[in-house]
Amino acid sequence: MAESEILEFITEHERILQEIESTDTACVGPTLRSVYDDQPNSHKRFMEKLDARIRNHDREIEKMCNFHHQGFVDAITELLKVRADAEKLMVQVTDTNRRLQDAGKEVTAQTEEMIQCRVQQRNIATTVEKLQLCIPVLEMYSKLKEQLDSKRYYAALKTMEQLENIYIPRVSKYRFCQIMAETLPKLREEIKEISMSDLKDFLESIRKHSDKIGETAMKQAQQHRTFNSAVQKQANMGYGKPLYMLNGKASSLENGVASEVGVDEEEEHDDEVLTAQDLVDFSPVFRCLHIYTVLGDRETFENYYRKQRRKQARLVLQPQSSMHETVEGYRKYFNQIVGFFLVEDHILHATQGLVTRAYTDELWNMALSKIIAVLRTHSSYCSDPDLVLELKNLIVIFADTLQGYGFPVNRLFDLLFEIRDQYNETLLKKWAGVFREIFESDNYSPIPVENEEEYKTVISRFPFHDAEIEKQQFPKKLPMSQSVPQVYIQVKEFIYASLKFSESLHRSSTEIDDMLRKSTNLLLTRTLSSCLQNLIKKPHIGLTELVQIIINTTHLEQACKYLEDFITNITNVSPETIHTTRLYGLSTFKDARHAAEGEIYIKLNQKIDEFIQLADYEWTMSESDGRASGYLMDLINFLSSTFQVFTHLPNNNNDHAAMSGKVAQTACMSACKHLSTSLTQMLLDSELKQISMGAIQQFNLDVIQCELFASSEPVPGFQGDTLQLAFIDLRQLLDLFMVWDWSTYLADYGQPTSKYLRVNPSTALALLEKVYRGMKDTSKKNNIFSQFRKNDRDKQKLIETVVKQLRSLVNGMSQHT
Repeated sequence: MAESEILEFITEHERILQEIESTDTACVGPTLRSVYDDQPNSHKRFMEKLDARIRNHDREIEKMCNFHHQGFVDAITELLKVRADAEKLMVQVTDTNRRLQDAGKEVTAQTEEMIQCRVQQRNIATTVEKLQLCIPVLEMYSKLKEQLDSKRYYAALKTMEQLENIYIPRVSKYRFCQIMAETLPKLREEIKEISMSDLKDFLESIRKHSDKIGETAMKQAQQHRTFNSAVQKQANMGYGKPLYMLNGKASSLENGVASEVGVDEEEEHDDEVLTAQDLVDFSPVFRCLHIYTVLGDRETFENYYRKQRRKQARLVLQPQSSMHETVEGYRKYFNQIVGFFLVEDHILHATQGLVTRAYTDELWNMALSKIIAVLRTHSSYCSDPDLVLELKNLIVIFADTLQGYGFPVNRLFDLLFEIRDQYNETLLKKWAGVFREIFESDNYSPIPVENEEEYKTVISRFPFHDAEIEKQQFPKKLPMSQSVPQVYIQVKEFIYASLKFSESLHRSSTEIDDMLRKSTNLLLTRTLSSCLQNLIKKPHIGLTELVQIIINTTHLEQACKYLEDFITNITNVSPETIHTTRLYGLSTFKDARHAAEGEIYIKLNQKIDEFIQLADYEWTMSESDGRASGYLMDLINFLSSTFQVFTHLPNNNNDHAAMSGKVAQTACMSACKHLSTSLTQMLLDSELKQISMGAIQQFNLDVIQCELFASSEPVPGFQGDTLQLAFIDLRQLLDLFMVWDWSTYLADYGQPTSKYLRVNPSTALALLEKVYRGMKDTSKKNNIFSQFRKNDRDKQKLIETVVKQLRSLVNGMSQHT
């Protein structure tokens, strides 16, 4: 057991020794540690083993030294021999080195110079290379400055973009580039401010030029309308000459020679067609738009532009307070609006998105509402039809101009229909003055015609045809007065004036015809009718003038059919059209005739009243004068002369004779009835308390004169005693008192065959009481009551009895009623 352990230790020590021999010295530590980690005293054995190994190696070294010792000695001997040669070689090398160093000093100096040149050359090359990078940057920056100086801001922005994205990044490490890069944003802001300032100047300038732009555009629209109108007129004339275009002008061929239509040749050469861009420089807007687009701030620019233009639109749409006074005020207003929207239209088509169609439509709708409100207000102040007509023409040109640029204008034409009503009102007022002047200057006597020329002159102005008058020899008289042809001509002038407004309203002929007829009806039924009514009511118009007015209205009534034909001719609308409006002149002139007839009756009655006011009866007279009163004879003479004038009015045809005769008959009957009524009222006047029988007799004489006048046939045509019946009530009343036939009256009262059928009990009672009071008063004054006491007492009883019976009749009538 002990031997095996010893062998094991020996084997382990061998391994450790081999490992120490073959291992690097630095790594021996772990191997040696394993010697001490084994059993105690194992290191002693290892040391013994190590000493034995050292001794073994020493013997091997000694053997090797002994083997190579002779060779070593030989080598040393050889080395000693070479020593002398080595020293000699050393001297030679040192001398050679010294001479080489002396010879190389100049080469070294030149080499250093060459090296220095090489360094400089390399630096120069580097500098040139860097400068080649920097020069384009500097050139671009210099170009940028030149562009800024020449106000080419959009190009400057493009240059800045190239500097930032291409050139500066190549040389960004240099300080000047850093300064340059810091400067570019400031330059951009400066460009923005400058371009915005230019835009503001443009907006201010466009306000001043809008008037001129609009004026030019409306003038071109007017010329276009004039040209089209000329072409249309030529086409309507039916000459058959073909139109063709020559240098932008319409021409027609006539006998092989080109003649231009509607436009003066000299004006064509002198007036160039100008547009908005010809009058205004839009470059500030485009430049500013491009600049803000490049800067990525386009939305800000669009909002600012639209906001400023909206403000300008509100200013443009605000009219002057005195605009309605002259047509120039309206023209300037329209010019500014047209100029404003033409600028917007040009901006719309010249840019992409700065203004949109929706924006312009919204702006136009807002403006259109304001324009209509302004025109509706200011046109209401216009009292001159010529000014209203010029306003209408301006509105049409204004609408046509904007419609040509795509703006809807239907509401403007609707407004024109409102203004047309106002225009008709101003026309009616104007023609009312014209009619008044005509009526005031008329002499209300038939038109004298001395010769054929004068006759043709009259019938050329008024459609008068009468076979009987045409057969008469000159000189002769036409039945109507001077006012009739003048009124007829003025009605036609009114139709022309009304037609002027209806032109260019884009309406059909039927609509225009209807408008003309309606306005003419207003003229006849309102204006002319009112003038005739006022004329008839004027105090200075006498009975003869009233009769002439009746004749005049008859002829005007007959001329209405010619007015309808006149309207038909100018509108080319057949009168048989189902919706054609008829003229109401017939009723107008009939009403005027009735009013004139009524005025004749009124004036006659007023004249009768004036004579009756001159009556001065002595109601207590004992006996009559034996002759009629003077006032009544004057009244009868007046009536006789008046009706004689009526009878002898010039009646050149049967119609006029029948008309004047009818008027005279009606007037005569009315006058007699009014005279009878007035005389009856005089007897029954409540202020008249008593009447004597002598006064009754005098009154009876006056009534007899009235009856004689009625029976003398002052106006021919009455049948029998028709005119005398006007006094029948008064006659029966006076006969009752003159005969004192009360018994017959009371006995036959209510019988159809009664002699006093037309005597009313209340009338008889009132007059009987006045007579009774007169008799009593007369008896007292004469103091004869005592002599005839019995007769008077009987008569008094009779009167009292009659009064009682009359009162019972009156009371019975009132109860029955």
